[in-house]
Amino acid sequence: MDWAGRRVLVTGGCSFIGSHLADALVERKAAVRVVDNLSSGRMENISAHLAEGKVEFIQGELLDAEVIQRAVDGIEVVFHLAADHGGRGYVELHQAACATNLTLDGMVFLACRKAGVQKTVYASSGCVYPKYLQRDPNQLLYLKEEDAGPPYDADNTYGWAKLMGEMTLQAYYRDWGMKSVSLRYFTVYGPRGKEDHAVMAMIARAMVGQDPFIVWGDGNQVRNWTYVSDIVSGTLRAAEEIDDARAINLGTAERVRVIEAAREILRYTGRQPQFEFHPEMPTGPVNRVADNSLARRLLGWEPQVGFQEGVHRTIDWYFAARRRSQVESLLQSKLTER
Repeated sequence: MDWAGRRVLVTGGCSFIGSHLADALVERKAAVRVVDNLSSGRMENISAHLAEGKVEFIQGELLDAEVIQRAVDGIEVVFHLAADHGGRGYVELHQAACATNLTLDGMVFLACRKAGVQKTVYASSGCVYPKYLQRDPNQLLYLKEEDAGPPYDADNTYGWAKLMGEMTLQAYYRDWGMKSVSLRYFTVYGPRGKEDHAVMAMIARAMVGQDPFIVWGDGNQVRNWTYVSDIVSGTLRAAEEIDDARAINLGTAERVRVIEAAREILRYTGRQPQFEFHPEMPTGPVNRVADNSLARRLLGWEPQVGFQEGVHRTIDWYFAARRRSQVESLLQSKLTER
């Protein structure tokens, strides 16, 4: 697909992933509009594009029907990334807030249909997968798209809202022919990431020289941390290739335990603290890794950035972009807030 001149909307486009997606669309010369309520997004993430007149910005709350209508007016492709969301501490401790995504997604999808949007691309999540499948960190598990079917057991209200969003788009396609695709993002990290997610929290702890170095859980939790540029490339490929509202995993198949990630972050930053484990803290499922074979087959996509390379890039960015004194004063609150 030639993105040049195509009118696209990125909801949540000032956020971590959303702003990287906006960068990629600007690079492809799309006509980009961003809508964001700035509850967690940062204007600095798109400020250069605004200064150059390459992005139109609407500040507003997508739970307001007038804001949605203005945002989708004249748009061809909507990338819907906006959500009430944070890291593991946030999604477990603020479930009522995450439940508002049920309303948010429904209002956005209905507005897309009414406005005649050609394609809706939905940022879903690995949180749609049943928790009962992910209880053994020693099992060699790769979650396939069909594993999100019955018996359903999504991860907290955030995961249920994402699953309902996917089902809504599938119903819209069956009943009304509205083209869309849902993308299940798995544990995204990279520059502009926030400290409420595990990799960023560990990098922040390394920056401030925390000793003992706190690890939530026992450290054996398995994740497939996926670098943000790979998520963006997969999102664009899906927008170009998929119309039928199916859900597709976007995640690396690289299995990394939390303790292994912590050790690499500490090694690269030259720290040698003692570990202190906190099994009482929120960890979520202990074995969450994507099977990405469907994305490879349908999109010709596979991750290009391995964990070691990606985490080194992220550490370099974080140490250049953050001040130690500021991180020290705010780290504890940032772990569980947006």
